[in-house]
Amino acid sequence: MAVTTERQESQLLIRLEGEFTVTSATELKDRLLDGLASGNDLLLDLARAEEIDITLLQLLWAAGREADRAGARIAIRLSEAAGTAAREAGFERFPGLTLQE
Repeated sequence: MAVTTERQESQLLIRLEGEFTVTSATELKDRLLDGLASGNDLLLDLARAEEIDITLLQLLWAAGREADRAGARIAIRLSEAAGTAAREAGFERFPGLTLQE
């Protein structure tokens, strides 16, 4: 698992690579909270995520709701594996998030 953060003009890019399970939830949660607190829009890039579990989906759900309340935007770029995992877990839509497949 690798998480990188990069500031780009008016948005913060958070890129995830590899497998994301409950063991990596804390790091991602911290990055999402920091990103939302920055006041910038977020772009979450999961295009290189090989495997995700329900923990990541729950974090995305919560981050989307928080962004919606704060008037922020989060866009997510999904890999095919991440998109399939989200659909199979019943996450067809995320509040406050724009999905890009």
